[in-house]
Amino acid sequence: MKINVNELKPGYIIEYKGKLWALVKGDHVKPGKGPAYLQAELKAIPEGTKLNQRFNTSETVDNVELDQADHQFLYAEGEDQLVFMNQETFEQITLSKAIIGEGVVFLQEGMVVKVKSHDGQPLIVVLPDKVTCTIVEADPVVKGQTAASSYKHAILDNGLRVLVPPHVESGTRIVVNTADGAYIERAKA
Repeated sequence: MKINVNELKPGYIIEYKGKLWALVKGDHVKPGKGPAYLQAELKAIPEGTKLNQRFNTSETVDNVELDQADHQFLYAEGEDQLVFMNQETFEQITLSKAIIGEGVVFLQEGMVVKVKSHDGQPLIVVLPDKVTCTIVEADPVVKGQTAASSYKHAILDNGLRVLVPPHVESGTRIVVNTADGAYIERAKA
């Protein structure tokens, strides 16, 4: 389906130069002289290569609708393969860790993720926005640090280093943002 470049938003998938691209970032620019344009940062799917492209606002591009299905993560197979089960059909699929990217550290057994595919080919795995992790090691509290913005380093059960408030200790379960690995809050119960 063709759409005008002005309608593009981050997360849209377009077909451009014979490949599928995800719009990571798009800045609409109206210079003092000359026509307006969209400065787009595109990421190739599934390769992950990036492209900075300038589109004239009068252009149209092919918007690609991806099929989406909930899949449950079952287990890792070998060094690089992950096995998921479709929640509706109970079919199992094996995907490479590369399809998830850096977010693979947040993947937990039994976690339900969204697998987006095009023509039956899985392209993107979308993790939940938040995940609960346990702190295995935390820096000691430094006396006298009472500033509201003081944080200390902690290591999670998945090996990720995060900044946490001083009152959070080793063994505490916390909620972490999967997009950037930032501390959100203590886990409830």
